[in-house]
Amino acid sequence: MLQSCSLQASGEHIVQIPMSDRWQIYHRLKELMIKSRCLPDGSLRVQVNSCLTAILVRSTVLQFMASRQELIDWLERCWQL
Repeated sequence: MLQSCSLQASGEHIVQIPMSDRWQIYHRLKELMIKSRCLPDGSLRVQVNSCLTAILVRSTVLQFMASRQELIDWLERCWQL
């Protein structure tokens, strides 16, 4: 799924994702009003300043990159809580 993610001192996370999914994820984050930008190396830089933002970023990335079975398993775990 995610290839890597690193935290910068500014609160920005750099997420390595396939370039084929990068623009869709970027546009969805913009719809959620989460500051992000695409870099020429294929990474996506995301500003994460709160737990809610981190959850939204994770959820958005999963939506585009997880398999159907992974999404089903995740949903079933949510119902158990």
